Order: sequence, then C-alpha cells, then structure tokens
Amino acid sequence: MFEALSDRFDGIFKRLRNRGRLSDADIDEVLREIRVALLEADVNVRVARSFVNRVRERVVGVELSKALNPAQQ
Repeated sequence: MFEALSDRFDGIFKRLRNRGRLSDADIDEVLREIRVALLEADVNVRVARSFVNRVRERVVGVELSKALNPAQQ
C-alpha cells in the first residue's frame, strides 16, 4: 500500500518538475491527484482533505526568487 502511494507521489512530482512555474490550475490538478491517491490508499477522507488544504495554503501565493528556477526552490 505504501509503495503504491509512494509511486503515485513520485509520478506526480516528476511531472511537476517539468512544468516550470505553476498556475493555479496546475496546483488544483496536482492537489486533486494527491487527494485521489490518498483516498485510493484508504486514507481517511477527513485526513486527505485536511492534508490537501494545508498543502494548498502553503503553496498558493508563494513568491519565487527570479534568480532560481522553480525546481531549485
């Protein structure tokens, strides 16, 4: 179960690294994929929702340094 979840997260994050800067739509798509992966791994719905909401709060509106590309931050 943990290996499957880890594999799903690896795939999600590999796709993210290739995108550069993320739009709000990109973030929503990734968070949806994460939520589905958690639910398919039998994580409690409330826990999955709370986790996704906390991640959203931390990533939306984050200012990136112009000296680094997004993958370096």
